[in-house]
Amino acid sequence: MVSTDQPPAVVRRGTNLDRVGGFNDSVVLDAIRRAEQLLSRVELAASTGLSGQAISNITRRLLDAGLVREAGRQKNSGLGKPRTLLELEPTGQYAVGVHLDPAVVTVVVLDLTGQVVARRRADTEAIANSALEPDALIDGIAAMVEQVITEAGAARDRVVGVGIAAPGPIDVARGAVVDPPNLTAWNRVPLRDALRDRTGLPVLLDKDVTAAASAEKWAGGPHGRGSFVFFYLGTGVGAGLVIGDEVVRGTSGNVGEIGHVIVDPDGPLCFCGRRGCVGETSQPRYLVQQAVHAGVIAQGIDLDDRRAVDVAFATVCTAAAEAPGAAREIVAALAGRIAKVVEDIANLLDLERVVFGGPHWDRLAPFFGDSVRETLRERFLVRSVHPFDVAGTALGADVGAVGAASLVLDHTFSPNPSVLLLGPPESAPSGSRPAPAVNTAG
Repeated sequence: MVSTDQPPAVVRRGTNLDRVGGFNDSVVLDAIRRAEQLLSRVELAASTGLSGQAISNITRRLLDAGLVREAGRQKNSGLGKPRTLLELEPTGQYAVGVHLDPAVVTVVVLDLTGQVVARRRADTEAIANSALEPDALIDGIAAMVEQVITEAGAARDRVVGVGIAAPGPIDVARGAVVDPPNLTAWNRVPLRDALRDRTGLPVLLDKDVTAAASAEKWAGGPHGRGSFVFFYLGTGVGAGLVIGDEVVRGTSGNVGEIGHVIVDPDGPLCFCGRRGCVGETSQPRYLVQQAVHAGVIAQGIDLDDRRAVDVAFATVCTAAAEAPGAAREIVAALAGRIAKVVEDIANLLDLERVVFGGPHWDRLAPFFGDSVRETLRERFLVRSVHPFDVAGTALGADVGAVGAASLVLDHTFSPNPSVLLLGPPESAPSGSRPAPAVNTAG
């Protein structure tokens, strides 16, 4: 589905200056994580620009901290000794990810390599109530966090934190969910601090689409490299951005609010007061309503019943996949509207690919095939310079929760040059840098 000509992984360059041990540790750890094959200390020095002595010091610290392990030896083509290869130690650290969707809550535990080692899902209304009252739902989420940590067999002191992926808009500074359109009772709910108080763990809060993009960057393989948009298809739609291997968040952490891009001026009225917004025309409720009018689904469905709408939406997608007809026309039109938004984003930002994902992706994937791929490639204005690829996430429907945990791993272990000037951010999980930090060269 995607071009096989993938760009090489971008490895951060370290510095041999004094007093940046924590940053250099992260550079080396990130280089080991992103390498397509196991690396020796010699190869790490070449890829990071650090001296052999610095690499020796850093790898010793990482080994002592249990973050990497030796993984056999590589024969030297010359007469020298075989080189010891290094890889991440999966049990070195764990991160918990929570995806808060208006329809379902998903909680996962990732090990240091980004693999899911425990997972739970529950209907949002089953955890709280039909009104989705915040305190009850947060209590339920906290209980799920404790359950997955136990199921993962993760030592508590190895759990570096909890990431939450929530629908926007969010207030990053206050750790609050502001006023998401599909969670009407959630007006400036301090979710980050509330979950921290209930679990005793450091907590990060980010938008669901940003978390999904982070998941693709951390665990998505070749799809997560370079510059791409993660187009999120769930209860709402959104766009997570990665530019030059860096997750983009925007001034307030609310990048990706593309739901009000107009794709059909004659379309349904959106709550924003305009007609034909892509978010409104992508809602399962709207598609089910179209299917009722077209006779695909019987009259009488309660469009305010989320579960009934979800069942009907699945029926529409199944009918669309099975044979030509009204159902297929409805879903194909949706794919066309989304492709138009992706086209504009790709041309504006000169991206390499779009990665589709989210809770509804599995149902919609068959309708984003050759025709949509060719349309996007043909409309990409610099295609003579480089191609534009279309892919579906390999991370499945849990991508939001995986992304939330990836945010913790990314925040904790990925090299961030700003620490050289500012030091670790106040919101960083305690003990978040590869320990022990040593303020000596390397």
